Amino acid sequence: MKTLKLLSIIFLGSIVLTSCVAEVVIEEDVYIEEPVVTLDEVLSTYEIWYVDIERTKGSGEVPFLQKAFTVSFKNGTFYANNNLVGMGSNGNGFGLDVGYYDAYRTEVDVNHDIDGVYRLAVTQLSSNQIELYDGVTNTSYYLIGYQRSAFDYDRVFYDNIHYFLQEYETWEKVYTSEFGVLNEFDNENYLKFLYYGSGDNFNSSEDPNGVPINDIFYDYIGHYEIYDIADNFYRKTLTLDYSFLDNEFFELSVINDSEIELFHTTSGTVYKFKGRGHILFKSSKNGKTVQNETKRIKKADLKVRKLSK
Repeated sequence: MKTLKLLSIIFLGSIVLTSCVAEVVIEEDVYIEEPVVTLDEVLSTYEIWYVDIERTKGSGEVPFLQKAFTVSFKNGTFYANNNLVGMGSNGNGFGLDVGYYDAYRTEVDVNHDIDGVYRLAVTQLSSNQIELYDGVTNTSYYLIGYQRSAFDYDRVFYDNIHYFLQEYETWEKVYTSEFGVLNEFDNENYLKFLYYGSGDNFNSSEDPNGVPINDIFYDYIGHYEIYDIADNFYRKTLTLDYSFLDNEFFELSVINDSEIELFHTTSGTVYKFKGRGHILFKSSKNGKTVQNETKRIKKADLKVRKLSK
């Protein structure tokens, strides 16, 4: 990973940012001004700050950090990658413009387009790690700095497939393989993975293809789970646990940002689903928003399940 080396600063105790200029005595009555890195310089040293959500401490939350995968501080503009769809390409990798910021001695004020103004205390933990602390909610977020060229967007995407499925209002079946045993899932043409305050739930519909999104009637409800497959980073398992019905078990792979493939392990049938109605977790500047909703409570707790061959 290519990084920019910060100017050397000697700290006693914790490393706390400052915008002052230190005076170092070399000989009597002789002073040399030693430049010290300002907070704004630290924030802009790395192009991408990954929000390590699992390290978050505190009982409250800062909404725009809770739902962000990455944030960026660039010339006063605050950027965020809140969506997995388009990550790496939106805003040339920075994400979308969601507000602006002002950096002071040890604090940064972020004025978010939806969530409002938050004053966050900043502590530098290492050359590429910082802590953002919100005194109002007594909550700390931990960010890791990267340059765009060294940031693994694919890793973030596949580590959070759980949320990718929630970024479309519904998934429509567009392909069913000719091979495979007939089964009840052949009749289901829509899957909806719910994101708003309802846990990891899904709806399923047998409506015909081409029905307007708002007119789809969902016949089934249930809970879904996603797991890693040992030794296969790009493939997951998806279990649809239907209420009052049996489970359906699939191997899930991503074709592109809007299409997935489901291999039904019991019947041997392959299905393809295409996302309809992209949900933009963004600001008021770009149309549709998810207001007052927290998308990321924590990273998907993916467990490794080794499939029998």
